[in-house]
Amino acid sequence: MKYVYYFGAKEAEGGDAALLGGKGAGLQSMVKLGLPVPPGLTIATHVCQHFIQSNESFPTGLKEEVLAALHRLEKEAGAEFGSAKNPLLVSVRSGGATSMPGMMDTVLNLGLNAETVEGLAAATGDSRFAFDSYRRFIQMYSEVVLGVSAHFFESLLLASKMKSGSASDSDLKTEELKALVDAFQDLVKKETGKAFPEDPHAQLWGAVSAVFRSWNSNRAVTYRRIHKLAEDGGTAVTVQAMVFGNRGPDSATGVVFTRDPSTGERRLFGEFLPNAQGEDVVAGIRTPLPIQALSDLSPKPYGELVSLASMLERHYRDVQDIEFTIQKGVLYLLQTRTAKRTASAAVRVAVEMVKEGLISQEEAILRVTPLQIEQLLHPRLDPRAAKQVIAKGLPASPGAACGVVVFSSDDAEKFKIEQKSVILVRHETSPEDIAGMDAAVGVLTALGGMTSHAAVVARGLGKPCVAGCGSVSIDYPSQVFTVGTTRVARGEWVTIDGATGEVILGQVATLNSQLDQYFNEFMGWVDTRRKLGVRANADTPHDAKVARQFGAQGVGLCRTEHMFFEATRLQVVREMILASTGEERLKAIGRLFPMQKEDFAGIFKEMVDFPVTIRLLDPPLHEFLPKGEDEIRSTAMAMGISADTIRAKVRSLHEFNPMLGHRGCRLGISFPELYEMQTRAIIEAAVEVASETGHRVEPEILIPFISTAKELSVLKALVDRTCAETLSRLRAEVVYSVGTMIEIPRAAFVAESLAAQVPFFSFGTNDLTQMTLGLSRDDAGAFMPAYLDKGLFQEDPFASLDEDGVGELLKIASERGRKGRKDLKLGICGEHGGDAATVEFCHRLGFNYVSCSPFRVPVARLAAAQATLRP
Repeated sequence: MKYVYYFGAKEAEGGDAALLGGKGAGLQSMVKLGLPVPPGLTIATHVCQHFIQSNESFPTGLKEEVLAALHRLEKEAGAEFGSAKNPLLVSVRSGGATSMPGMMDTVLNLGLNAETVEGLAAATGDSRFAFDSYRRFIQMYSEVVLGVSAHFFESLLLASKMKSGSASDSDLKTEELKALVDAFQDLVKKETGKAFPEDPHAQLWGAVSAVFRSWNSNRAVTYRRIHKLAEDGGTAVTVQAMVFGNRGPDSATGVVFTRDPSTGERRLFGEFLPNAQGEDVVAGIRTPLPIQALSDLSPKPYGELVSLASMLERHYRDVQDIEFTIQKGVLYLLQTRTAKRTASAAVRVAVEMVKEGLISQEEAILRVTPLQIEQLLHPRLDPRAAKQVIAKGLPASPGAACGVVVFSSDDAEKFKIEQKSVILVRHETSPEDIAGMDAAVGVLTALGGMTSHAAVVARGLGKPCVAGCGSVSIDYPSQVFTVGTTRVARGEWVTIDGATGEVILGQVATLNSQLDQYFNEFMGWVDTRRKLGVRANADTPHDAKVARQFGAQGVGLCRTEHMFFEATRLQVVREMILASTGEERLKAIGRLFPMQKEDFAGIFKEMVDFPVTIRLLDPPLHEFLPKGEDEIRSTAMAMGISADTIRAKVRSLHEFNPMLGHRGCRLGISFPELYEMQTRAIIEAAVEVASETGHRVEPEILIPFISTAKELSVLKALVDRTCAETLSRLRAEVVYSVGTMIEIPRAAFVAESLAAQVPFFSFGTNDLTQMTLGLSRDDAGAFMPAYLDKGLFQEDPFASLDEDGVGELLKIASERGRKGRKDLKLGICGEHGGDAATVEFCHRLGFNYVSCSPFRVPVARLAAAQATLRP
């Protein structure tokens, strides 16, 4: 098996991203295109898999292949690895098949030691450059390979600059850099108990091992979990000859995107730093310059960069993220990869690239992820709201967010568990912060630019980010940040606007995002490709209106109990439950009738010409009763009965396991008058709306929690009888249907007998998941994170359908149901209906529709189209 793939001097050995990682494959492609790429070698991803599975050992023959490739690299570079006279220095970079910010940071200048640094100084005639490179190498290697904390090195660097009066590290002189090298080495020995490694080959294999270990680092595992990436892919390692952006004023390093990753606008976007190395840009240690300023400083390399960036975008037919270095006026490209972008940019780029003839509509649909469509709905600040702007930084990732300030990832995760919104505030973020960034609603950094770690990761997560906010001074020990005389402590509220870069004191009202013409055109393409219908779960006319605006083709679930919790209505429901006679109960139910009818009419008006599925009352009655002594006393006073009477009723309705108790169809069996009232309200509302609007109204009445065919037979007869009586009395016609929910495992097994009675099934996957897995959705949060971290669940089964278990029940129910009725209509109404993987699963099973919350309707529409287009 081949382990090492060489590239250089228009010579590339090939390999795709799965084999060489995105970075390695990209370098091979650039060499084939004849682009200026420093030569190097890539160790394949399967070596990482071997390393992990074999207790950190290398496969036989690997070191020999690497050494042979190094000799080729030495010949091409005209330098020797480890030479004291003309040393070859290399960079070592990680690179999985998918770009992953959680992987190991790059190590630059590897190969330097006490002898080779003198050789580098002699070969270049620049001692300052040589020792600047050496101090950078010691710090990088010590941080990412040896595990020495970065702040120790930063403190020594800051002290050196203060002592010498240097404004930046580029102002430090040779002797000061030599002193820093000595101080760094002393620090490493103190922190690790060992001297910094001098042997270049030992340095190389230490770095390679660290890359492989980083595949299973907490930050990498967290990133893969967030983005649902495979755990077994492994990372490649790319070893590349160094080119130096810190050789003086005619040298630079930077990052460019072929289009603006925030907006999608077709223009070169990026940043650079003169006389610097690459990690200075992405780490956010220095604030970079906009890429257009390079045209004045180095016009020839800038022109070449513009031309090559355009060539790479045309070649890959996608937006590229390109790293470059200029060494003494000569341009080199170090990497190209598909650029991460905001959701709005993803849609705009997809649409414009179709119009430019670069990709087809089908390719455009497959390039935008369902998660990005969901992110498009992020809120923005209400322009009418008053705000106290205390600082302004770079608008690094759009969207607006309000949260309490925290200064660590640990705090962000803790606060999220407590269901608090947080803004993570840092000097700059690093890959270690990925879990905290995911937990936060927004990110604010004092340092860094538009291509810093914070900016790139926040855009990928769909979180607003304000970066490079230099007026923010952070005091970690005191857990405060200050802007001038304004002091903001941990736990205090701030608002950030990732579209303007503003940092605002306190909470500011937000509005939902406005969807633009690119979104509308894109979703038009989506709807022409999908086969699966998409409805919304909507309990109010407002919900139904929003759902229709987002493209819902009806209501897949209206939960009638949600209409009862408004104070006036809740009082009537309590009177019904607490009634001491059947007459009193009927009187209370009669008072509920016009309220229900009004709600149903409002939903029907918003959804004319589309079906509306209304679930009859489902939860146990005790949920409507007063809780706590204050509520009991106020209810007793309002009803004119004793508090003891209410307490007794509460005790009588108490259930040890209410989820499996007196609820759903069991309520209809016990209190048929309740289901009769709801059915009559549905039909009367449908008749009136059809008459008023002249449009078709399609009520679908859903009987919940069925487990036997006899239950369904009794209640369907009740509903049909009530519908017939109501329509006869009104002398009207409405086409209605009666269906049942499949939310009890037994219902899936007897689906054939159920389908013989009703024309449609609606799968309530929330309850079906609870009963199938024996999990309480309300209590699983206590242990679910541990299950996910340990890989016991690949996904939270309440967020993405458990296909092997719950999914198998859906499959059984659909197959058996269609034996009982060939034209049986199948839909899903649990919140899983907005999960892309679940939508694809329902497509494969041949369902008719999925239903989800209104704001996830566009997500489901895209997922349904992608399911159709994928083989």
